[in-house]
Amino acid sequence: MINHKKFRRLYREERLQVRRRGGRKRALGTRAPMALPQGRNQRWSLDFVSDAFSCGRRFRIFAVVDDFTRECVRLIADTSISGLRVARELDWAIAEPALPNVLRHRTDQHGDPALT
Repeated sequence: MINHKKFRRLYREERLQVRRRGGRKRALGTRAPMALPQGRNQRWSLDFVSDAFSCGRRFRIFAVVDDFTRECVRLIADTSISGLRVARELDWAIAEPALPNVLRHRTDQHGDPALT
């Protein structure tokens, strides 16, 4: 083990630089609030919910909700939902009623929206 002051002095004498870690990335600017929909099929929200059975086996639910009417357009429960299945379910949801103007993907606190 070497003293951190001696370590820095040796680095400075050899003209080496210790890489500094970058700080936390912050959003640039301010976000404008999302406008509220004025009618049905203007904006749908997509969300995944997961839980587990008492035996420990996990399952997921894919929900598509109309933001104006709060109507559940699609609700798919399965142990595994692939991206291909999500695309197919969205195609079916769009074919039945009118196409929404905006699709919004709800995320947890760790991510940014994937679809807007």
